[in-house]
Amino acid sequence: MEINRTFTAMKVSPNTLKWGLRLYPPLFFQRIWVRRIMDGFLGADVKINRSLMNINSNKTIFGGTIFSAIDPFYPILLDQYFKHQGISRTVAWLKTAHIDYIKPGKYDLEVSIRLNNQILEETLKTIKKEGKVVRTFQTQVFDKHGTLCAVAHNEVYIRDLDFDFAQLNPDPTPAEVKANNE
Repeated sequence: MEINRTFTAMKVSPNTLKWGLRLYPPLFFQRIWVRRIMDGFLGADVKINRSLMNINSNKTIFGGTIFSAIDPFYPILLDQYFKHQGISRTVAWLKTAHIDYIKPGKYDLEVSIRLNNQILEETLKTIKKEGKVVRTFQTQVFDKHGTLCAVAHNEVYIRDLDFDFAQLNPDPTPAEVKANNE
């Protein structure tokens, strides 16, 4: 989504990110409302309001709307998290995604996106050591009655744009070249 360029190009506060996402037209017009961005970018609470703008012929929420409510959050949260951890130039994007629709969204839906501290620490170590990482995150979507309606699996690619990949495979020294040729 284009929003990734807008909000990942700069380091922002959770409140600024929340309002930017609330007013972002593809989310706004699908009635996707960001309730909060957690401190430290450790998660987000999102509500999908069922309305004429996002229902299908069965009068349930479009699957695409449900997917859109999950799609940008992990890359944006991860990007902001790493920016606030001192990795100033990162790129994070949704590499692959899979969503299982369990029950139709007949009512407003709730999405709670959470980032686990242990996974964040492992991911930060991997990025510092290898320059990039791919992680998969699972999200459940519930209706207002607590009924599970969908489960999404998002695979996110994260890269430190300032990482020197040459350090992983340095050019051989003249002595190493000579030894390999003998």
